[in-house]
Amino acid sequence: MGLIGLYRLGFFTMNDYIIQFVFYFIYVNLQVSMAFLAATLFSNVKTASVVGYLLVFVTGLIGNFLFKALLEAPSFPEKWVIVLELFPGFALYRGLYELQMYAYEGSVVSSRGMQWQDLDNPSNGMKEVIIIMFVEWLVSLVFAYFVDRLSFSRFCFKKPSTLQRITSRLPSETQKADVIHEREIVEQLKLASTAGYAIVCDDIRKVYPTRDGNPPKVAVKGMSLALPQTGCFGMLGPNGAGKTSFISMMIGLTKPTSGTALINGLDIETHMHEIYSTMGVCPQHDLLWETLTGREHLLFYGRLKNLSGAALTEAVEESLKNLNLFYGGVADKQAGKYSGGMKRRLSVAISLIGDPQVVFMDEPSTGLDPASRNNLWNVVKRAKQDRAIILTTHSMEEAEALCDRLGIFVDGSLQCIADAKELKARYGGSFVLTITTTAEHDSDVEAIVNSLTPNAQKIYHLSGTQKFEVPKHEVRIADVFEAVEIAKNRFPVHAWGLADTTLEDVFIKVAREAQPFARLS
Repeated sequence: MGLIGLYRLGFFTMNDYIIQFVFYFIYVNLQVSMAFLAATLFSNVKTASVVGYLLVFVTGLIGNFLFKALLEAPSFPEKWVIVLELFPGFALYRGLYELQMYAYEGSVVSSRGMQWQDLDNPSNGMKEVIIIMFVEWLVSLVFAYFVDRLSFSRFCFKKPSTLQRITSRLPSETQKADVIHEREIVEQLKLASTAGYAIVCDDIRKVYPTRDGNPPKVAVKGMSLALPQTGCFGMLGPNGAGKTSFISMMIGLTKPTSGTALINGLDIETHMHEIYSTMGVCPQHDLLWETLTGREHLLFYGRLKNLSGAALTEAVEESLKNLNLFYGGVADKQAGKYSGGMKRRLSVAISLIGDPQVVFMDEPSTGLDPASRNNLWNVVKRAKQDRAIILTTHSMEEAEALCDRLGIFVDGSLQCIADAKELKARYGGSFVLTITTTAEHDSDVEAIVNSLTPNAQKIYHLSGTQKFEVPKHEVRIADVFEAVEIAKNRFPVHAWGLADTTLEDVFIKVAREAQPFARLS
């Protein structure tokens, strides 16, 4: 108040500073608590912002042109003035009006503005305004807390869309046996106990509402998943498949449209605050403070995980060493000066500090060089021995190296769940035969391959290089070698190779098969 008083504004200098401080302090906190309450009533930030601005401007206009006239009208009942003051905007205007009137009167008559003894004056409305705003502050804060906890707005203020009423499950004929089996496991756990499972997703679904004229987007279509307390589960899928949307629901950034999930037996809808203390997250994009060092980041997040003293210092030092951020002064360098790979490693270190029981890693190795990536893999391999990890990646090599089970996610739904060997055995029942020769002998190569098996399919052809998928159960490797040796005697064979199916081949095949069903769902 003294700083404002330097400008010699009578409105601030003549009225008692303590009265002004109490008045503004209560009003500011009332606005904060009202904002918390409003946040539970709106699901769209833009809508809430527009409504908030309209209320501010409308209140100001009505206060200046109407409320002021009502205050100065002797015939207007005092009780109705109090009723109007129950609206925070009018209460603010009444308080400012009283301060203005006392400052004006003081400058003309008494050389002093509003003092504490003036609050007992029946014509002074400041006392009732302060009481009204103080009570509203407490009531709105308590009410906002309980509304948020009970998710009252989900049931009262959201209209169910057509897509939300559609069943979340795909037709049974489009589901694979392992996906159906996973759903059955979840149903059994619901009837018994989730002990022994770190994560249980029960038909969880996410629908983004209509926006900018676009139709609603079903990002996750009824996913059921049960993960044990140790091990790494890998989620593979093309961009836009819904992997990040799924993780956002699991870590509390967004709420599921339907269904729910349990993390260590706690529901993400009602016990997210308790879950945070046992969870680690490495987001897709690094969320770091540029002015803090790597060590300061880990100290901050370690304290959030209830670490302190020697245990905190030891955990920070170990994390820095494991992710190659300890030596060369990197630990004490500001994060804003880190390279992209160093920031990624720091994000992984943050997700693992404090010994979390569940960790979500969204493409953790993005931007890492081969040496750093290999070091990161070793860290994850050690970490998964005593915690559950969900990892998303576009690297098939990383998925095979780290994940005990894999789920291929296409257009919001799981298409298959198994380990890498089983997936390759199930979807990769063929060899890939590659032969490179001159262009005029392409037909000769096709004839040789067809002599091995008539069911061979050409999958690639460019400048004399051809690739064929050859069913494993129809050919022997020895026959392939013999056929190539015969071909070498008839025409030039520059190069050839016989390869087993890779996880990348499986991923592409599953994604292509799922596309027709994705367009129908």
